[in-house]
Amino acid sequence: MTSRLAALTRDDLNDPQKEVYDDITGGIRGSIQGPFNAWLRSPALANSAQKLGEFCRYHTTLGPRLSEIAILITARKYRAQVEWYLHSKIAMEAGHSQATIDAMLAGGRPDFAAAPDADVEKENMVHDYATELVADGRVSDDMHARALAIFGEQGVVELVGVIGYYHLVSLTLNAFNVPLPDDIEPPFPDQPQ
Repeated sequence: MTSRLAALTRDDLNDPQKEVYDDITGGIRGSIQGPFNAWLRSPALANSAQKLGEFCRYHTTLGPRLSEIAILITARKYRAQVEWYLHSKIAMEAGHSQATIDAMLAGGRPDFAAAPDADVEKENMVHDYATELVADGRVSDDMHARALAIFGEQGVVELVGVIGYYHLVSLTLNAFNVPLPDDIEPPFPDQPQ
């Protein structure tokens, strides 16, 4: 698959783009990958999206272990090759096993209890809430009430924010054919590579 947008270097950018580029590369991410090459074409969008993304990825009350469940469910929905590739590695770093990641890739329910340090109730809740929201675009009253009981209003709002942000990321990656690195086997072989 060939990207629909040429890769930008800092030298290609105008001043507003350079400011966003420097903010991204000088921050916690350290590099431009994923959707950022596309978003830099609109510096205001790139700046807003990268700040929201930094919050969703690094600063919610959910923490990375729970957030990565929601992110992978969203990536699977859109069969976003790059999103899955990047976040399956991050999910492993957050403590998820390859078996858990493989189960989510296949659309199944992981056995979160298999991990010794798992918070099974929370991990199952994030999985169920994200799966229902991503599939239907809404959640049932029962699902919402169960999530509120576990995470409170702030946690549920942040969970929905993570899911929403990674919809934007997945759609951007797919719309602009952001390619996987050459030596990576695509997680969704039936999709464009």
